Amino acid sequence: MENNEEILLRVEHLCQYFKMGAGRELKAVDDVSFNIKKGEVFGLVGESGCGKTTTGRSIIKLYDITSGSVYFKDQRICAGARSYKIAIKEAQKAYRAELGELKKQCAEELKSAGDREGTLEKYRKLREDAAARCGKIVAENRKQKAAAIHDQKYCDRDHAQRVVAALKQEREEALAACKSEEERKACAKEYKTKLHIASRERIVNRIQMIFQDPIASLNPRMTVRDIIAEGLIIHGIKDKDYIDQKVYNILEKVGLVREHAGRYPHEFSGGQRQRIGIARAVIMEPDLIIADEPVSALDVSIQAQVINLLNDLRAELGITVLFIAHDLSVIKYFSDRIGVMYFGKMVELAPADELFDHPLHPYTKSLLSAIPLPDPMYEKQRKRIVYNPLAEHDYSVDQPSMREIVPGHFIYCNDAEFAKYKAELGAE
Repeated sequence: MENNEEILLRVEHLCQYFKMGAGRELKAVDDVSFNIKKGEVFGLVGESGCGKTTTGRSIIKLYDITSGSVYFKDQRICAGARSYKIAIKEAQKAYRAELGELKKQCAEELKSAGDREGTLEKYRKLREDAAARCGKIVAENRKQKAAAIHDQKYCDRDHAQRVVAALKQEREEALAACKSEEERKACAKEYKTKLHIASRERIVNRIQMIFQDPIASLNPRMTVRDIIAEGLIIHGIKDKDYIDQKVYNILEKVGLVREHAGRYPHEFSGGQRQRIGIARAVIMEPDLIIADEPVSALDVSIQAQVINLLNDLRAELGITVLFIAHDLSVIKYFSDRIGVMYFGKMVELAPADELFDHPLHPYTKSLLSAIPLPDPMYEKQRKRIVYNPLAEHDYSVDQPSMREIVPGHFIYCNDAEFAKYKAELGAE
C-alpha cells in the first residue's frame, strides 16, 4: 500500500477475536492492514472501543492473533491459523457438494445413456479432477497453517539462532585477525559475553510499549532503577555498573535526575510516571515504540511536555512510533500518517495533512467535526456531524474493501461509494 521506502512493520489482514461464550465472538480487530515506514510516526485514531489498543497489543504479542500476519523487519512475528482452517473446511465442503452434484448427473445420464461404461468412466474422471483440486487447496492451506503456527511459536528462537550464527562468524574473523595470544583471549572473552546476550535475543525486544495508565503499568514494589533496568537484566546483561550508568543516562534523557532512581512510583506525579514508562521502553534501544494513548491520563500542560519529549527522542534516536490516541489534535501534531479505525475496521488511511484537508469517510468527518477550537465565533457556527453507519452505507449487495483513491490515501468503501468519493475529491 506504500511506496518503496523501507517498511519496518507490515500488518496484513490482522484479526483479533475474543470468545464471549455460547459460541459468540467479539471481533475487536477485523481484517486490518497497514504498513509503518522506518522513522515515521503512524497515528492510529478512533473512539474508545474501536480496537486500536487491541491492535497495538496484538502486534507486540500480548495476545495471540486469530488470523492474519504481522511482519517486523521482514520476519513474521505474529501469525494466526484460523483463515487457513476456514479455507480447508470450505474446500472440503465445496468438494462434497460437487461430488453430490456429479452423482445426481451421473444417475440421470445412466437412465438414458446407451454407453454405460463410457458414462461411468467420464464421471470417474470428473470425480478424480474434483478430488485433485480439493486436495491441492487443502495441502497448500495445511502447509500455510503449519508455517503460521511455527512462526507464532518459534519466531524468537529462529531470530536468536540467526543472530548467534552471525556473531560466531564475526568471532572467527576477529580471532583470525588477532596477532598475539593476549589479544585472542581478550577477544574470546568479549565474544563470550556477546554470545550469551545474543542467545537470549528476542525479536519482539526490538518493539517496546508505553502504556496508557502510567501508575498501573509500574510495579509499586520496585524502585525506578529496578523498573527501568528490568529489560536489560532479562536480556542477560549482568554488569551492575553498566546497568546503573545506562539507567542514569536514560533518566536524564527523559527529563528526570539520577536521584530519582532510588524512589518508588507512588512518589511521582502522573507526568513523571509516564516519563519513567518512556525510559523503560527507550533503554532497550528499540526500533519501534507502540505508544498506547500515553498522554490521555495527563493534564493538558503535561501532555505537551510528554509529546515534546517523544518528539525529541524520535529525532535523537531515530525511533519509529505507532501512536495510538483518540485526540485528533495530538495525532495531527505528532503523526506523519494517520489510520482511522471504527468498530474493529480501518476505514481511512492517509498522510496527516491530507486526512485533515480532505476527509472522505463519514466517520472521519464526524471525528473532525468534534474537535473544539479556542475561537468563540467558530464554536458558535461549528456543526457536529453524527455518523450513522446504517444510514450512510448499503453493503447488502456491493461489499466494501480498502481502496486507494489518490496516492497514499486509502478508504474503506464499495464501488458506488468509491465513485462518489472520487467525484467529491475531484480525482479522475
